[in-house]
Amino acid sequence: MLFDLQSRNRRAFVKVIYLGLAILMGGGLLLFGIGTGTGGGGFLDIFTGNGSSTSAQISSAEKRANREVRLHPQNPRAWADLARARYQTAGLGDNYDPTRQAFTTDGRAKLRTAATAWQRYLTLEQDHPDPTLARLMVNVYDETGLGDPAQAANAMEIVTEAQPSASAYGALAQYAYLAGQERKGDLAAARAVQLAPSAQQRLVRTQLAAIKSQAALQTAKAGGGSSTTPAPQTKVKGDTQGVD
Repeated sequence: MLFDLQSRNRRAFVKVIYLGLAILMGGGLLLFGIGTGTGGGGFLDIFTGNGSSTSAQISSAEKRANREVRLHPQNPRAWADLARARYQTAGLGDNYDPTRQAFTTDGRAKLRTAATAWQRYLTLEQDHPDPTLARLMVNVYDETGLGDPAQAANAMEIVTEAQPSASAYGALAQYAYLAGQERKGDLAAARAVQLAPSAQQRLVRTQLAAIKSQAALQTAKAGGGSSTTPAPQTKVKGDTQGVD
């Protein structure tokens, strides 16, 4: 499994990949606001950006969401609120180490509960899942969180369906390659290039190809393993064939 971070070599590879992504985002080419908290739906939006959320408010929101799912377990909005609140709670107190800019063991445990609520939400809301919440869940599954690139790719697919852009498709391609989902990555990369400004298309193509090559090389070294999370049988918009 590519994101089995117990292996020192794989941890080093992941750091290289995400350093590359940071460079892309820092340059403004594929700034899609995941992982680093620099864009829409990023981690720092919990405390900055659109408001002055406090720890007490976030804790209250989680309690309300917990109550709602107990009272209305078939209500997808209740599960969405719970997933969002649990993600936000993961950044509070001892759950997050601001010095290391990393979730603690308790924080990752809270992220897993957010992921559980998200999956329940998707079961109940299959037709029109919330792309804004999906962006938050990309952060949950990001290497800085649970380290599940396949689920991060699944969440990014929801974003690309609702908000297609070069940056969103670029993020989808990157996560798909990291998850060993080459077909999905290729389709998303093609769309990213297509939607990018003409002056940047060659650079986008080159950078995504480099990420694909690095991911494929590491997967081969690991014995051909990839994420065990299955890819959904969906289509990348603009292509006529199903995604593997």
